[in-house]
Amino acid sequence: MQDLSTLKIQNIADPWDNAREKWNLIDGATVSDDRTLEADVVIIGTGAGGGVSAEILSAAGLKVILVEAGRLTSSRDFNLNEGDAYRQLYQEGAMRATKDGAITILQGRTVGGTTVVNWTSSFRTPKETLNHWRERFGVDNTSRADLDPYFQRMEKQLGIEPWAMPANANNDVIKRGCEKLGWDWSVIPRNVRGCWNIGYCGMGCPTNAKQSMLVTTLPAAMEAGATLIHSARADKLVHDGTRVSAVQVTPLNHDRNPTGATVTLKAPTIIAAGGGIQTPALLLRSEVPDPDGRVGKRTFLHVTSFAFGRYDREIAPYYGAPQSLHSDQFTFTGGVDGPIGYKLEMMPLHPGLTGALLGGFGEQAREHITALPNTAASIALMRDGFHEESPGGTVELRDNGEPVLDYPVTDYLLDGARRSLYSQVEMQFAAGARAVRPGHIRAPFYTSWAQAREAMADLSYQALDVPLGSAHVMGGCPMGDKDRGLVDAQGRYRHLENLYVFDGSVFPTSLGVNPQLSIYGLSARNATALAERLRA
Repeated sequence: MQDLSTLKIQNIADPWDNAREKWNLIDGATVSDDRTLEADVVIIGTGAGGGVSAEILSAAGLKVILVEAGRLTSSRDFNLNEGDAYRQLYQEGAMRATKDGAITILQGRTVGGTTVVNWTSSFRTPKETLNHWRERFGVDNTSRADLDPYFQRMEKQLGIEPWAMPANANNDVIKRGCEKLGWDWSVIPRNVRGCWNIGYCGMGCPTNAKQSMLVTTLPAAMEAGATLIHSARADKLVHDGTRVSAVQVTPLNHDRNPTGATVTLKAPTIIAAGGGIQTPALLLRSEVPDPDGRVGKRTFLHVTSFAFGRYDREIAPYYGAPQSLHSDQFTFTGGVDGPIGYKLEMMPLHPGLTGALLGGFGEQAREHITALPNTAASIALMRDGFHEESPGGTVELRDNGEPVLDYPVTDYLLDGARRSLYSQVEMQFAAGARAVRPGHIRAPFYTSWAQAREAMADLSYQALDVPLGSAHVMGGCPMGDKDRGLVDAQGRYRHLENLYVFDGSVFPTSLGVNPQLSIYGLSARNATALAERLRA
C-alpha cells in the first residue's frame, strides 16, 4: 500500500476562488447591522436538497437566496485532519447523539451540507421502499418509473457510476466473505470524477473529485445570480397561519455565536432544506400549523451496528475509496415490513474514529491503534420505519431552541442489531480474519466463528450495550396523502401554502440505501415542477 502521508495536493481548481468578487456572497460573521433581503425564493440549507433546488430555480431565472448555518469551506481548507474536520464540518462537532446518548449521529454543517463529508455511496431508492410508501402512506406519483428520469439526470450530472477501480482491502472483505458464504454482493456507485482514491472523504475532498453540492450545483446557482449567506442560522419562519412572509436569520461569528444582528429574508416562496433534524426543528421553533402533531415525528436513522476484524494481511482502512462494495443479502429477506433488514457495507477507519469506536484506555487503546493497519470495519445499516414496532424517533427542542432527537432503542431494533452483528462477524471470519470483535461493550476479539457464535449468544443486547451510530437522518416531515402526510409528493407543506420541503425529512420511512441520490432525484423532480409553476 502506498504511503500517502507525503502526498502533495496542489494546482486544484477551486470554484470558490475569488467568490466574494464574482458572486453574491455574504459571510454572516461580517454582518453587524440589521438588514432585509428580498428574492423570489428563499432556500434554507445548502445540502443535497437545497443545492439541487438552488441550481434549478436559479437557472429558471428566479432570484434565489440561500441561507446556511455552517461556514463556507472549500478544497483549500480540507487538510485531512480529523480534529479540524469534525470540529468545523459536522453538526455539534461530530458529537451529535440521540437524547439518551445511545446513537451517535454524523451530519454535515457547512456549505454543501453532508454531501461535503459523506463517503459518496449513491443508490436509487429501492422499488420495495417506494411501493411501501404508496400502499402505506398514500404517496402518489413517486414510483421508480416516475423518479428514474431524475435519478438518471443527477447521475449524469454528478458522475455517479459503479466504482471502476479495484476495491481497497477494507472493502474487499465484503467480496471475500460473501463469495465464500454464497451471499449477494455488488459494486457501489459513487459520485466522483477523477477520484485520487485517497480515502479521506469524510474530511472534505481536497481534490474536488467528490461531486458534492459544494463543487457542482451551488457554484452553478451562484453563477446564475443566486445569493448565499453562510454562517447564518435560520431561526424562525414568520407566518400568519396561512402563508410564510419572512425568515428570521441570526448571523454567527467564527465561534458560532450571534453577532447581534438580525437578517430578515422575504420571498413569496420558501423552501426548507435543512435535513431530517434541522428542518423539523425550524418548523417547531416557528410554531407552524400542525393539526395532527406530525412535525418531527417518525424520524429515522438507518441505525448502524459495527464489527471489527484483524487480519494477517495489511488492510490500511484509512486509504482508498471508503465504500465501494456492499451486500443486500439481508436488506429485504424478511419482506418489506417483517423483522428489520440491514445492508452490509464497510467503513473507513482513521485514528480518531478508531479510538472512539473501539474504546478502551491505556495499553488496550494503544493495542487498538497499533493494530489499525491490519483492521477492517464492517457496518450494517438497519432499515427502520417499515414495521409497526419501528416508529423511529421524535425531534424535540432544547431550552435554547436547538434540536435533539429522542430515538428509543426498542426490542425490535435490538433484535436487528443482534442479527446484524452475527452476520458481520461470520462474514469477516469467512473473509480470512484471524480475530473479530462485534460492536458490543462486553465483547472481546474472538478467534473463530464457532467461538464467536457461542459467546455472542450469552451477550446482553440492550441500549448502550451495543454501540450504535448513524450518518443518515430521514423523516420528520413525511410525504403522504392528506390523512397521513405533512407534505404532498411535490414537497408542498399542507398547512402553509407557500412553504415547501425539499430534503430527506420528507421520507415516510428510511430507505434501505444511502440516501443522497434519493434526495437529489426527488428534489430535482419537485424543484423542476416548482420552477415551471413560478415562471407561469
